Parts: sequence; C-alpha cells; structure tokens
Amino acid sequence: MPVTGLVVLAGPAQAATSATATYTKVSDWGTGFEGKWTVKNTGTTTISSWTVEWDYPAGTAVTSAWDATVTSSGTHWTGKNVGWNGTLAPGGTASFGFNGTGSGSPAGCKINGVSCDGSQPGDAPPTAPGTPTAANVTETSLSLSWSPATDDKGVKNYDVYRGGAKIATVTGTGFADSGLTKGTTYDYTVTARDTANQTGPSSGALSVTTAGGTIPPPDPAGKVKLGYFTNWGVYGRNYHVKNLVTSGSASKITHINYAFGNVQNGQCTIGDAFADYDKAYTADQSVDGVADTWDQPLRGNFNQLRKLKKAYPHIKVLWSFGGWTWSGGFPQAAANPAAFAQSCYNLVEDPRWADVFDGIDLDWEYPNACGLSCDTSGPAAFKNLMQATRARFGANNLVTAAITADASSGGKIDAADYGGAAQYVDFYNVMTYDFFGAWAAQGPTAPHSPLTSYTGIPQAGFNSADAIAKLKAKGVAGSKLNLGIGFYGRGWTGVTQAAPGGAATGPAPGTYEQGIEDYKVLKNSCPATGTIAGTAYAKCGSNWWSYDTPATIAGKMTWAKQQGLKGAFFWEFSGDTSNGELANAIHTGLQ
Repeated sequence: MPVTGLVVLAGPAQAATSATATYTKVSDWGTGFEGKWTVKNTGTTTISSWTVEWDYPAGTAVTSAWDATVTSSGTHWTGKNVGWNGTLAPGGTASFGFNGTGSGSPAGCKINGVSCDGSQPGDAPPTAPGTPTAANVTETSLSLSWSPATDDKGVKNYDVYRGGAKIATVTGTGFADSGLTKGTTYDYTVTARDTANQTGPSSGALSVTTAGGTIPPPDPAGKVKLGYFTNWGVYGRNYHVKNLVTSGSASKITHINYAFGNVQNGQCTIGDAFADYDKAYTADQSVDGVADTWDQPLRGNFNQLRKLKKAYPHIKVLWSFGGWTWSGGFPQAAANPAAFAQSCYNLVEDPRWADVFDGIDLDWEYPNACGLSCDTSGPAAFKNLMQATRARFGANNLVTAAITADASSGGKIDAADYGGAAQYVDFYNVMTYDFFGAWAAQGPTAPHSPLTSYTGIPQAGFNSADAIAKLKAKGVAGSKLNLGIGFYGRGWTGVTQAAPGGAATGPAPGTYEQGIEDYKVLKNSCPATGTIAGTAYAKCGSNWWSYDTPATIAGKMTWAKQQGLKGAFFWEFSGDTSNGELANAIHTGLQ
C-alpha cells in the first residue's frame, strides 16, 4: 500500500516575482515516489515563463518528468516550463510532475530566482496572535477576542478558524460567531496575515461549549478503555469510523489511538494523506449521515473522527506516531528532542484538524533496543523524548506512549528509562501481547498474551504480570499503566499436540498475514478449547491458535483492577465482531 504525504514548502505570500511554488509528494511506494510542483501567479500581471529550482540530498533523484524540462547539476535540480504552460495570467497555475528515487525532501526552493514562498529576504511573517477568549456565550452564539500579532511591515488582517475550517477574515482583534448548536463544544484558533500576504503561526486553541444541551459523562469508574484505529483499515479491511458506532463500541470506550503517523528525518509526518484527510465518504458511510463534498476543507478519517466526537463528546482522540514499521525514525528524533516535539506539535495542532486530536501517543519499538531495526541511542533517549514532548504539548494535551512488555532480565524494559519518563506521560500502554508467535516457526506453541507465567513457558519474563511488576519496581505507578489486549490470535500449523508446548512446522494460514487472524474469524473457525495463563487456545486440525475471548478478557480486567491499573487498551477495532463483543468485555470488566 503506497504511503502518501504532503510537504508544503511555500505559502501564499507575494513578492517581487509575483509567483509561488508548492511541492506535493503524491505517493511513495518504498522503492520510489511521485512528486509534483505547482506554480501560481500571485501577482497582478501575466508572467511569460517560470523556472523552479530546488536541492535534494544525496541519494534522492528525479528519474523521469512530465510537463516541464527537468535537469540537474549535482544535487541541484531545475524545472523549466515547456512551451504551452509558461504563460500564467494573474491567479493562474501550472503543474509538473516527476518520478524519483530516495527518501529526501526538497529544500532551498526558488521560483524565478526568488524564494518559493514569495517572500523577500528579511521579510518575516507575523507572530502568532494571542489565544482567543470567549464572552457572551449563548446557546447559538459567542464573541471571540484576542491580543494582536506583530509584524515588521504591519498586520493586515486575521483569519478565524472553527474546528479547523476558516470561518472569517477580520481586520480587528475580535469576531462574533453565530448559528451554533446548543450544548456543543467548538474549538477556535486565529492566524495573522501581514501586508505582504504572509500568514504567521496559529494562535493557541480555545475550546468553548455553548449553553444548553447535555454532554454524556466520562466513564463513571474513571478507567481508560482505549482502542487503536488504523488508517489503512479503510482499504482491504473496509473498516471505517462509522463502524465504531454501528458496533456499539463508541459508547464503551474512552480513548482512540489513531495509527499511525510516520517519523521521518527526526520529525512527525503524515502517515497516509488520502485516508487521513482526503478520502470522500458518502452519506451512508458517514458517521452523521452527511456526505462529503468535493470542496470541503477536511475529509477522510479526520473528519469522521470529528463527527464521532460531536456525537460522543466523552471520547478523546490521540494521534499515534511510529509503530512497528515506522519506529526507525525515532533515533534521529532522539538526537534533537525539542525539534522533534515541535514538528509533532505543528502537525497535531494543524488548524485543519486541531480540534480532532486531544494529544499525542509515541509508539517507539524500541528505545535502545531492537524491533524491526535496532537503536543504540542510549537508556536516556526515551526519557528525553517524552520530556520534550510534554514540554511542547503542555498540561492541556494528553501525552502517552506504547511501551514494551519484555520483563526478561536485561530485556527491553531494562534498556530504557521508563521509570524516569513516567513523570511526563499521562499513561503508558503496555504491549502485553505478541510475546510468542510463529516467527519461531518450529514452536513451541504458546499463548501470545499470557497474563501470568506457567510451567513450560518458553521465555521467563514474557507475560503481563511480570511486565507490570517490573515497571512498578522501576517507579511507574499502576495508575499510569494500561493492560494490552489483542483482538486477534497467533497460530502455528503442523501441530499434533493440543496442549501448549507442542512442535510446529510454520505459521498457520491467516486472512491478511500468515500466523495471525482476527478474533471475529477465529471464534467461528477455531473455537477455544482450553485456557492457559489467562488466555484461550484451540487446536483445529493441524493448526494451533491462542487468543483472548470475552471470558478471558473478563479475567484480565479483574486482575487489572486488583493491580490498580489505569485501565486497558486493545489492538485494534477491526478484529472485533460486528457487535463489538470484545470491546464490551473490556467495558464491563472495568466497571
């Protein structure tokens, strides 16, 4: 599945050249990518030709291009118009595309010899306005005001955003909003524009609830019930935000981790632009029954999550970055934690979707240890990263992390300072699953998410109880720990022994990947026949599977409450049944 992203190197600022150039990374398929430059005449007179210049780091190169003549000198690249697209009337645009190799991003962009953002040297954009405040709040209206921005050439006007969408442009430092819905929470931000038409950074966000109506209370027991929603699930799995509603799970969870954003070049970046904010939903696919339009400012999962939060105001949504595949960027991030945190804040708080997210989750697999790749950034790297992230996101945003459950002596928990970092997080999601699986193709068969140790367990310290105990011993309070539940099973084939500990010949077949299968499939194709260490297992023909059921989840939730844990989380929604029976088991088990 291609991963797409958007890199904006130019804004709408106007300079002497009266032109800007904006770069979009259209798609990325691992071994190559497609890029596109868009040139715009921002002036008042026609331009007859254009030339875009940029630099790529070594290892990144253009391999073919269309709608422009693209040449290079070393790492410096130049794109010149062809005969038919060089003339641009005021407001007109022209684009050219290309295929390339490498992972670098363009830098040092110039359009006709001047910066691609249209700014002149020394012409700085305005500062951020003050965070808006609200007054005269009624059921359907309110008044906003904010302290002014500053600029060396003077501030021309302000753009007012509600829910990430621009609703007004004003010359003063106030705005009266109307036509609102009673008992509804709205988020506002403001940006300033100077006389050169440069837009500065966004103000802080104001969240205000109109009078009237009722807002459902949060979970009465105060426990976290968090599920992961994957952006790629909208493709082959055909699982969408609306499924949280139709399954009944939306009313039984407290948090959603949206997975995943990427970590590249030491920064947080978009994971899948199309799924995240561009995919159009029809009325029957949409949470509120309203179809997306071609020109609305935000579509995709982000807009659907916005609609979900309007219907279920108690749900908090965090944007999770990293994961198994995309953790390779964290070591570079750890080399400059402040810069990384700033990049993440800029992305999570982008005015287009700032109201969707209540915080950030970092899923580094694994600090100072090996996952898909190995990291040697040292035991303090994780703590430093979490400290910087908390400092930038502040006390009003959630800051969390998914962490290892490897409690073996000298294992992954010992490799990083999880105890020292705990002061900066609201909670840890301890990944108490995937302890064992068919990556050990010959077995022995073992439950992938054992709650406790048992006689014959293949690896000491690979169980939930030992992981939680070790984290507590390192100073992490139980009230900051969530127990992890997998909504899937792991299995082997070529197995003759029904009890755990048998030999195998390889991974059992699965719908999407060998050795793994959703609970909703396994409950019917291979019903559980026994339990070990608080987890179910079953042998069907020559296949052997382990997974959690509503009954084993109930036992794990009882244990979590006895341990004083914050709650539980699960990976991930689409593995559940259409009526959300596993999410319901977590919900009822934590009451």
